Amino acid sequence: MNVLDALTATYNTNAPTPFSKRHTGSGEAETLAMLKDLGVTSPAKLSEEIVPPAIRRDSPMDLPPPLDEMAALRELKALATQNQVWQCHLGQGYTPTVMPPVILRNLLENPGWYTQYTPYQAEIAQGRLEALLNFQTMVTELTGLPFANASLLDEATACGEALGLAFAQARQKRRVALADKDLHPQHLQILATRARALDIDLQVTDVFETGISPEVFAVFIQSPDTRGRIREGVDAVTARARAAGALTVMAVDPLAQCLLKTPGELGADVAVGSTQRFGLPMGFGGPHAGFMAVSDELKRRLPGRIVGVSVDVAGRPAYRLALQTREQHIRREKATSNICTAQVLPGILAAMYAIYHGPDGLRRTATRIADLTAAFQSALVRAGLRVLDAPVFDTVAVALSPEECADLRERAESAKINLRYFADESIGITFDETTQPEHLLKLFDLLGIESPDLSPSDNSAVRKPHLRTGPFLPQNVFHRYHTEHEMLRYLHRLQGRDLSLAHSMIPLGSCTMKLNGTAEMIPVTWPEFGNIHPAAPADQTRGYTHICRDLEHWLSEITELPVCSLQPNAGSQGELAGLLAIREYHLSRGDARRTLCLIPASAHGTNPASAVMAGFQVLAVKCDEQGNVDLPDLAAKAEKHADTLGALMITYPSTHGVFEESVPEICRTVHQFGGQVYMDGANMNAQVGLTSPGRIGADVCHLNLHKTFCIPHGGGGPGMGPICAAEHLRPHMPTDPFARPDLPLAISATAYGSASILVIPWMYIRMMGAAGLTEATRTALLNANYMAKHLELSYPVLYSGRNGRVAHEFILDLRELTRRAGLVIDDVAKRLMDYGFHAPTMSFPVPGTLMIEPTESETKDELDRFCEAMVSIRREIQEVIDGKIPAESSPLHHAPHTAEDIAADTWDRPYGREQAAYPLMWVRERKFWPASGRIDNTYGDRNLVCTCEWNPKV
Repeated sequence: MNVLDALTATYNTNAPTPFSKRHTGSGEAETLAMLKDLGVTSPAKLSEEIVPPAIRRDSPMDLPPPLDEMAALRELKALATQNQVWQCHLGQGYTPTVMPPVILRNLLENPGWYTQYTPYQAEIAQGRLEALLNFQTMVTELTGLPFANASLLDEATACGEALGLAFAQARQKRRVALADKDLHPQHLQILATRARALDIDLQVTDVFETGISPEVFAVFIQSPDTRGRIREGVDAVTARARAAGALTVMAVDPLAQCLLKTPGELGADVAVGSTQRFGLPMGFGGPHAGFMAVSDELKRRLPGRIVGVSVDVAGRPAYRLALQTREQHIRREKATSNICTAQVLPGILAAMYAIYHGPDGLRRTATRIADLTAAFQSALVRAGLRVLDAPVFDTVAVALSPEECADLRERAESAKINLRYFADESIGITFDETTQPEHLLKLFDLLGIESPDLSPSDNSAVRKPHLRTGPFLPQNVFHRYHTEHEMLRYLHRLQGRDLSLAHSMIPLGSCTMKLNGTAEMIPVTWPEFGNIHPAAPADQTRGYTHICRDLEHWLSEITELPVCSLQPNAGSQGELAGLLAIREYHLSRGDARRTLCLIPASAHGTNPASAVMAGFQVLAVKCDEQGNVDLPDLAAKAEKHADTLGALMITYPSTHGVFEESVPEICRTVHQFGGQVYMDGANMNAQVGLTSPGRIGADVCHLNLHKTFCIPHGGGGPGMGPICAAEHLRPHMPTDPFARPDLPLAISATAYGSASILVIPWMYIRMMGAAGLTEATRTALLNANYMAKHLELSYPVLYSGRNGRVAHEFILDLRELTRRAGLVIDDVAKRLMDYGFHAPTMSFPVPGTLMIEPTESETKDELDRFCEAMVSIRREIQEVIDGKIPAESSPLHHAPHTAEDIAADTWDRPYGREQAAYPLMWVRERKFWPASGRIDNTYGDRNLVCTCEWNPKV
């Protein structure tokens, strides 16, 4: 044995605790106690009772051996240093930024913010709902349109969503859309992908010169455009479009909008954009909060979440999600969009950036950029260079000969400066809030200008006809928090209103709210990852390339599907990508008729919405009394539609929380009649290491990296939804939107979607290894079955699989109990808040039920507390059933109870204040107070307000 081997052996004798032991909640003693309750000897034995033998993996996953936290961070840091951060002037919708440290530390790096869930339970989500209302207000102010959503995935996909909105508004009777040729290339790629799927004739042209025929339903403009020009004549185009009955969609830069006339003023019906410039790192493409604002008549077609103002039961103002009946989980295949959640955390970061700087600070930043751009542009003109003659905000385009361009490129690369090189040999130079005078000096030197003439010019880069007039962002919130102390306190005040994983388990079925390990999160804010432009040359992004290749290989090994794309930046986009791959596969074989998609009736609403967006027609398949896919119904429909069958979408384990024994037969049946199988990866946390999508027979699946692989939910995003596919689908995977392929299949704005957060699943897999990941899956199954066994004495468990076991989640049936008591499922959900818990998933997939998923990260003590809370609530329901207390007077009906309720001078309820606030002994030491009483959703939708209060005195 050599010296190193000897030292290694000594080290390993007392090696650091494996990360898998930190990630998995229960220790050995707790695990043995739960196993004893279930009558099994080990988690492996339990998993054998649950997972059907026909689909079990027969060998371990081939993944690298696990590293401890510090070793994994060192390895990732070495990869990060392979990325090169150059002086960046690439533009194209992405610029370097400065995130204020108070926001970085107290919001982005704060688990109290990033471990929150989508704010469905509004009473314990008032902080982020207020923050999102700020975001919506900011967008409406900058765009001059009255309604905005609470973020979209990125600017390019916002264009795609606008295409769907406009198509729906035209009742799909018109089929032509015009896109200006000087939109950003990635926008044109996304539009082309969406148009192809919906059989829309997308015409890329100069919309300022092209006529608008009666067949046109939408016109797309960008200003400033991809060459930096503030477009002249936008109002004329919008007028022509309106006269022709078409909608105008305008892509804008929010920082430029601090100086420019708004899309609303110019007559646009829809405005889209990205808030990346508001303090968010480029991150090799994301995550960034896209946005959409619309006119009043379009508000009910607006995709994504909308936050609105309502009142609680005491008449106090409160926030909640508005107009939810228009969303995909309600409207399913009739929805305008498949968007589920989007980019809440990046949206809040952008809103806080605007709040911290205020309108004056934003205007100063925008004016500084515009003034530097004007000085640079004027100096180039005086030096005799051929500069694009147009008003600009932040970008100067210079025409060069091929020889000049090649020479400039070589010298720029030597100076480590990134410029944008257009196909026509011109170059683009974009400035941003980080641009310093010395940066301009380097650029003058590159361009051969030894003594630039910087004498004042009468021509501002932003000319007077384009300037906005009057104030913007007059609301109080944008004027109160400009010092660090005030911003710090505001962030913590909002955080304190929201329940997150920092408080207690969030047992939402099909949502997998597991640990987001700190070591996984640390690299997200490393500058080597944050300060990389998505169009940076490959030799500057070797670290990212290595990480992405690792993840592609690892995810393919986990799914047993050989092809992987990391581009989809949400689960909804993963669904769309997988279905488009199937559709293109059929088209490549001349099977254009295969446009029917079979979907089980129990599927999440995103599935049918995605299928329609991919060009399929949807046909529902029945489920049997056990919640399984009805095999005879599936076989009959597959055979009947054998000539047109394109795909089956299936979730596995099922949305009913069981491993269906018949899944191989289901897949064989679909294949027999010419279809392909798409597996929704929402429940992948029950599969990893035990079975796989490839093994059950799926052709393509998406994975929710924000569920199974530890990217935090962030209150509703960001997420990532990569797809893995069989070899025959390789030619039909998403294409790089920056590469401009002949056949566009781009799904997100950049090749790797929200690339900067891919470091989180990289760290998770690297620290867990194959054995750790498999043990995590087994523990998730153990925790769910332990809870189901304890709760089945109080509530019926609706479905179970082989050996009476559930998978990683289970459904409690409260329908008969609530019927007998005269209560509703919401009463139980709101009462759980008084115990300090977020409710499980309500009324999905079965109305009147609760779906519980504990994940592997919770301890037995935490599982026991939740079970005790549910048993206590069961006793309260029984008191109502027994007539001891009227339903309308019960603590369930009045839940949740706020501190203001408990401290009121009068108390006229038949139960005591202590029962209301501290129903069990342990609640007192970990009490979380709901920020509002029960919120009136109907009032909020009837009196729709989706922006902040404006104080005219400010």
